[in-house]
Amino acid sequence: MLGILGCVGYTMLPGAGAPLLSASTGVLAAALTVAGVRRNRPPDPFAWLVFAAGQVTWASGDLVYALNQMAGRSAFPSWADACYLAAYPFFAVALFRLGRGRRPSAGRIIDAAVTFIGLGLVYWVFVVGPIAGDGTQPVALRLVMMGYLTTSVILIAAVGPILTRTRHSGPSGWLLAAGCVATLLGNLVTSLAPASMTWALPWAYAIFVLTYLCWAGAALHPSSAAPHDAPERTGPHRLILPATATMLVPAILFLEAGRDPDHIDTIAVGVGSTLLVILVMARLAGFVSQVQRQSRQLEDLALRDTLTFLPNRRVFEERTAEAVTAGVRPQVAVLDLNGFKDVNDRLGHAVGDQLLSVVARRLAGSFDENGLVARLGGDEFAVLLPDASPEVMAGIAERMTAALRRPIEADGHELLVSASIGSADGTGLTDPVELLRRADLAMYAAKGAGGARHRAYSDDLDRCAGEEAKLGAEIRTALDTGQFQVVYQPIVSLPDGRVVSVEALVRWRHPVRGFVSPAEFIPVAENNGLIVELGEWILRTACAQAVAWRRDLGDAAPERMSVNVSARQLAEPGFAGVVAETLAWTGLGAAQLTVEVTETAVFGGGQTVQAVKDLHELGVKIALDDFGTGHSSLGLLQTVPVDILKVDKSFVDSITMAGRHAVIATALIQVSNGLGLQAVAEGVETAEQAAELHRLGYRLAQGYHFGRPVAEPDFAAARARGALTR
Repeated sequence: MLGILGCVGYTMLPGAGAPLLSASTGVLAAALTVAGVRRNRPPDPFAWLVFAAGQVTWASGDLVYALNQMAGRSAFPSWADACYLAAYPFFAVALFRLGRGRRPSAGRIIDAAVTFIGLGLVYWVFVVGPIAGDGTQPVALRLVMMGYLTTSVILIAAVGPILTRTRHSGPSGWLLAAGCVATLLGNLVTSLAPASMTWALPWAYAIFVLTYLCWAGAALHPSSAAPHDAPERTGPHRLILPATATMLVPAILFLEAGRDPDHIDTIAVGVGSTLLVILVMARLAGFVSQVQRQSRQLEDLALRDTLTFLPNRRVFEERTAEAVTAGVRPQVAVLDLNGFKDVNDRLGHAVGDQLLSVVARRLAGSFDENGLVARLGGDEFAVLLPDASPEVMAGIAERMTAALRRPIEADGHELLVSASIGSADGTGLTDPVELLRRADLAMYAAKGAGGARHRAYSDDLDRCAGEEAKLGAEIRTALDTGQFQVVYQPIVSLPDGRVVSVEALVRWRHPVRGFVSPAEFIPVAENNGLIVELGEWILRTACAQAVAWRRDLGDAAPERMSVNVSARQLAEPGFAGVVAETLAWTGLGAAQLTVEVTETAVFGGGQTVQAVKDLHELGVKIALDDFGTGHSSLGLLQTVPVDILKVDKSFVDSITMAGRHAVIATALIQVSNGLGLQAVAEGVETAEQAAELHRLGYRLAQGYHFGRPVAEPDFAAARARGALTR
């Protein structure tokens, strides 16, 4: 708006007033440019200062022109034109620096060359030729006219790369371009307008006032501080420039043929078209190379661990399958760090990440290029030797163990780390999954034997190794192959038996063992850390099921979903974030989820209690499971935010017997009511127990009497069974 007002004001001022206004605007623009450099601190401040010098030089031309007007001199060309032309090299240098960045790419240089040659060809055929051939004009006049137009074309070519950068200077770049286009238009009108268009000359001169303000605005805008070295982005839009430049040649030929078929400048058109074709082909070749390079980078990112830059699990499994299929002697080792979780808990994940990076480098340096070391996830690594003997693998395992004995420096901490290594021989095997399972089993056997050692798989390991080691490997397989199932047990209100909530429980149907009790595999998963992955899967599945019930059953659906959370899960940093993400993904409200924790899980305080507090702040209900059987039940109620007490089955079993058996159950419901908590009686197996609990004041109960854990509960049947007769 200010530029438009300046243009109008220029045309209205008489005599020397107009060029004096232009000179004042130029000096102001130079000062604003310097101010923009001081405020925005652009990557190349020198380029903007050069721009300011050009503006001062241009303003000097306005001042000389005003003095000529006041003296009554109107010669053209004059010393004012010398000042104007002297400013263009400053502008061109500044624009080229801004467009190239600190590390000019070949693509941007070619783009600038294509723009310059394309515009230059048009300029030569339609401007230089007619002006140079006009013998009626003095030579000095023709040279000055060609100088103005040539420098304007150079500015257009220089500003092009600024606009074609991936992260160009935003409004700053467009303001620079607007100033260059305005300059070209002004010079075209002042140099080529016929005598009959004298009315247009004041407006053409006024355009330069707009140019001053556009360039000053470009320096002042915060986007002038945008980085220059952004990578180029491929896409259809990048083909517009070479395609347009290529089409200029036939367009010029058609226009020349229509205007004067006998005077086509074949030399200019031929040289220009040849250069354009060469440059466009080079640019297209650059596009192809860039796409291929980016494709390789994406493929490499998909196949590598982003922290250690080692191949990831996918690559390792594919290479293992290839080795087994080839029928050679593949050797696989699985390595698990001992005590890594303690490092994360005590020193933070940043230190843990540095530790993993150092471990990865040491493992990779333990054998030659014929082997493959990969990060499977967490603190677990794996090694593949496509064709080797068990003795060679044993030697490599020893070298890896020795490499890890040296202290590791991480963020100022000197850390000692060891690893449990299990290896397996794939000779004669046809199933890569079985090979990995054997190595896993051997690793768990090494860990069970005290860790920090290597254990090779042997045929008797499945029979003689500890059940925990074998079960740990099978839990991993069960997670990968979907052997687990979530079942749901109703929690009902008394006395009407209405299902108000359900507790999600996990069941495992092993393809060989059959049903495996949670009491058997949950402790194993706790010890080896797989409970974290298993628990997240249960949480996602249960929340999604709760949403599905509410959608399908409406008001008949349970109000809340209860999910058990282990101590190992609570100790994981960011566990509350995992719950929040799950709620967002499934659409379940936080108030509709209850997290059940045991007294043992939160007794030690620290991270586990903080996790419970974070969950409570999300709006998730907290239930203290098996209440009354832990370390210090009443003390926990003062330190842990609890909403629900789940009274242990041991206090319910004998509640119908006379004497002292109901005293604890009675005391617990009184404590619950006094603290404003809900109490759920667990393990209710008979109608008599349910009736007695209701008499004592319990209003929520759970147990086989109301329904066993099943994948698809019948809530109506549960209510019919649980309703107390009056």
